[in-house]
This record gives sequence, C-alpha cells and structure tokens, in this order.
Amino acid sequence: MEPAEGSWLEWSGGFVYAMSGGSPIHSKLSAAVIVALSARVGSECTVFDSKVDIWVERAEFYGQADVSVVCGPLHVHKVSRNDKTLGEAITNPRILVEVLSPSTEARDRGEKFAAYKQITALEEYVLVSQDERRVEVRRRGPRGWSSDVAEAGQTIRIHGHDILLDAIYGPSAAT
Repeated sequence: MEPAEGSWLEWSGGFVYAMSGGSPIHSKLSAAVIVALSARVGSECTVFDSKVDIWVERAEFYGQADVSVVCGPLHVHKVSRNDKTLGEAITNPRILVEVLSPSTEARDRGEKFAAYKQITALEEYVLVSQDERRVEVRRRGPRGWSSDVAEAGQTIRIHGHDILLDAIYGPSAAT
C-alpha cells in the first residue's frame, strides 16, 4: 500500500498508521531543530530530516522521526520485496526528535518512545512542543532514562551542547 501524497506510513507491531503531513508550525520547528543541531553535533554526525525511515527490529517498528542524528558509520536496514530494494531505513540514530502535535503527542510519548528505547545506539529522545516554548530531553544513562525540561528563555542540553530555546522557537516577544 502506498501512502497518499503528503502522508507517510508507520508500522508498529503489525499495525499500520497513516501519518499526515505536518502543519506549517510543525515544519518550522523541525527545520529550526535541524539548523540548531547541525551547527553543534560536529562533523562525525549527520542530521536527517523526517524523510529518512527508522527501523527498530526488536520492536518491529518502521517509521519516521521529525529529526534524526547518526554519529559515526550509518547502519541501514534494506527493505526489499522480490529481490528489489524498496528503500532503506536507519537503525542506529543517536538522537531522535519529535515535534509534538495534538494528534501525535500521546503516541510520541508512549508507543514510539517504547519502540525507540530498543535502539541500542539511542542516547537522547527530544520532544519539542508546538503549543508552548517547551523542550524535553529524555536521556539514556547508566541507571535508565532521565528527563530534562527547558521552557521559555532557558537552554536545553542536547548532544553535550546548550541550545537556547530561542534558537528553536525564534526570539520571544517582549512582555
């Protein structure tokens, strides 16, 4: 089944989800995260937009994040049918970013995070709010996952670098 133009498919545990394209604010925030991370992750890392697919074998998950970062060699899973390669999905992102929307927030925080945690290379899962100036970074540590949150006027640490929320959301309006 091919997705309709402007939509994508995600597959998780035998269920297929049709994902619609994002809103202009969703796209703007995704692009701002790509710019902010590209300036900071270093030459050993590559930043990808939402068009790159992600495969999590242990979770039987195939889908996309809004932004993905791979450091070091790129590992891919080839999607084939009848000896024809239909596409490739990355399997070793170090950072995954989701821009939260009302229709996807619960799934991004729950089911998708549960799948993404199965990626052994994943170190940070970043959640960017559309409704408020708020970024949450879930970080894998020796004792499991922890969470840091930054709000308007603050900085958030991603991949060892402090990023001012204004770099993602734009300058805040004077009050």
